[in-house]
Amino acid sequence: MRVRRLDPILVDRIAAGEVIERPASAVKELVENALDAGASRIDVAIEAGGRRLIRVIDDGCGMSAEDLALAVERHATSKIPDGDLTAIATLGFRGEALPSIAAVADLTIDARSAGAEMGAQIRVEAGEKRGLKASNWPRGARVEARDLFAATPARLKFLKSERAETAAVVDVVKRLAMANPAVRFSFAADMGASFDYPACGASEEGRARRIGQALGTDFADNAIALRAEREGFRLEGLAGLPTFHRANALMQFVYVNGRPVRDRLFSGAIRAAYLDFLSHDRHPALALFLECDPHIVDVNVHPAKAEVRFSDPGRARGLVVGALKEALASALHRSADTPARAALDVLAERARTASGRDWSAASGGGGFSSFGGPPRSRPLDWNLRGSPSAPAGFAEPPQAAFDVGPPSADARPAAAPPVAAAVETPLGAARAQLHETYIVAQTKDGLVIVDQHAAHERLVYEKLKAQREAEGVARQLLLVPRVVELDETRLDALLSAQEELSALGLALEPFGPGAALVRETPAALGDIDVGRLIEDIADLLAEEGDARGLTQRLDALLARVACHHSVRAGRRLTGEEMNALLREMERTPGAGQCNHGRPTYVELKLADIEKLFGRR
Repeated sequence: MRVRRLDPILVDRIAAGEVIERPASAVKELVENALDAGASRIDVAIEAGGRRLIRVIDDGCGMSAEDLALAVERHATSKIPDGDLTAIATLGFRGEALPSIAAVADLTIDARSAGAEMGAQIRVEAGEKRGLKASNWPRGARVEARDLFAATPARLKFLKSERAETAAVVDVVKRLAMANPAVRFSFAADMGASFDYPACGASEEGRARRIGQALGTDFADNAIALRAEREGFRLEGLAGLPTFHRANALMQFVYVNGRPVRDRLFSGAIRAAYLDFLSHDRHPALALFLECDPHIVDVNVHPAKAEVRFSDPGRARGLVVGALKEALASALHRSADTPARAALDVLAERARTASGRDWSAASGGGGFSSFGGPPRSRPLDWNLRGSPSAPAGFAEPPQAAFDVGPPSADARPAAAPPVAAAVETPLGAARAQLHETYIVAQTKDGLVIVDQHAAHERLVYEKLKAQREAEGVARQLLLVPRVVELDETRLDALLSAQEELSALGLALEPFGPGAALVRETPAALGDIDVGRLIEDIADLLAEEGDARGLTQRLDALLARVACHHSVRAGRRLTGEEMNALLREMERTPGAGQCNHGRPTYVELKLADIEKLFGRR
C-alpha cells in the first residue's frame, strides 16, 4: 500500500481526538482562551451535557476580523510572540483548540476588539470555513459549538450520560474558577447544575472566598491554610483536615502557575503527607497553588495540558510534602466538625419522630397514632394513687418503681464542679465516662465526647514515632547477606536512595550488574522476606522517587504496637486520668483522628443541643 498525504479535514479530526476527548475538554479550551484574553467575566452554558450546545461568552480583548479568520487555522496563536516554549505564561499556546473543535462540531465565533467600529463573525462546519461576516457583537467574544461530534458519530457512543458529562463540565469550570478568583464565572445547564461566582479579588482572602464558593462552607470550615517557599517555589492553599476525607480524589485541586493539573508527582506527595492519618482507601480534600519560574517547568508534555514536568521534581515534591505535614501538625487535636453535624442531624430526626408519635398518642382529636392504633382520648381523670406505678407508701421514693439497675455511666468526675481553667481549654473538663468507653467533657460552649481507645492509640503512636526519630532505627545484621536481582531502572532508583534507606535501618550496596546486596534490615520488622521488601521499595522509588515503602512498613508496625498498648474500651478511668488524656490530646499533632482516619472525638455546641430541645 502506497503512502499518501491525508486530507486536511481528516487530519484535523484525528488531531481533535487528542485535544477534544469529551464536551468538558472543549469547555476547558474555550474558557482558557477567555482567561488568556484578559476577561473579567466568563459565562458558560451547555445543553445535553455539551453535545447539543456549548456557549462561552467573555468580555476580554476580543479579536479583529483578520485575527478571527486566522484563529480557526491549525497552529495559529497569539500566545507565543517570541516562539520561546521554555517561558510559557499563558494557559493555551498550541493554537489547536479552535480548529479541533471546528473539526468535530458546528463552530460559530463572534468577536470584537477594543476600538473596532464593528465586530466580526466566522462559522466553521465540520472543518469547512464559511467565510467572515460583519457582527454587532459589542465586546470580547462569544463562541458557540453545536452538535459536538456530529461529524464523527462514532465518538458519540463513547460518551457517558448527559448527567455525567454535565458533571464533568461543572468540574472543569470550577477548577478554572478557583485559580482565577478575580474573574466572575457563571454556569448554566439544562440539567439544573448552575452557579454564579462573583469576582472575589486576586488577594489571598479573595482566593479563600472563591474556594468557599466552589467547594462549599464545609471544606472552608474544615481546612488549614498553608504557605511555604523553597528554592524558587512558592506554595499556598488550603489542606483539608484528615477527618474531612473522601472516597475518591475528586476534591483534590492542584495548580501550577495557575494551570490545573492532574499529575502523579502531586498525587504521590499528597499520599505521603497524609500517610499517617488516612487509610489507603480514603483521600483528603485540598486546594494547592504552586508558583515557580516558567523556565523550570515544562507544560508541553500532554495533549490536554493536564500534566507538567519539572527540571527538579524532587524540590517540588519535597515542598508539597513538607508544607502539608507542617500544616497538619499545626492543627494539633483539631478535627472536622462533619461527624458532629451528622450526629446532630440523626438526633434531630429521632427527636422529630418521637415528638410526632407522642403528640399523636396524647392528642384528643381525630387521627391515628404513629403506631397505627386507634385514637386515644386524653387521660384527664388520671391520678397518682390509681396508677400501677404509684408507690406503696409515702416513705418509698416515687422513682423506685422505675429502677432498672446500676447506670452504665460513671459520673465520679462530676462529684465536684469542674475547674474553670479546664472548662476553658479546647477539649474541656471530664465530667463522666459512658459505657467505660467514651469520655464526656464539658467545654465553655458545649460538650465533647471522646473515644478513649482511639484517642490514646494516637497518642501512643506519636510518642513511638518521636522516640524512633530521637534514638534512630535499630538494625539487625543478616547472618548471610541477601542478593536481590533487579532491572537497571529499579536498581538505579534504589541505589540513588542508599543514604535515606540507611537512615531507616536498611543497609545495601551494589553487587555487580543488575543486583544489590542487603546486609542489614530494620530490627523492628523481624524475620521478613528481604527480597520482597527490596522489590516493593524499588518499585516505589522508580515511580515516585522516595523511600515511602520502608517508612510505611515501620509506621504500620508502630501503629500495631500503639493499638495493643493503648487504653482499651471497657476500662474504667478516674477523673484525673480522663483530664490528663484530654490535655495530652490538645498538645499532640494529629490527635483529632486515630491511625485509621476515624475521629477521636465529637464536639457538640450548646446552641445546637438547645435547638434539639426547641430552646432556639
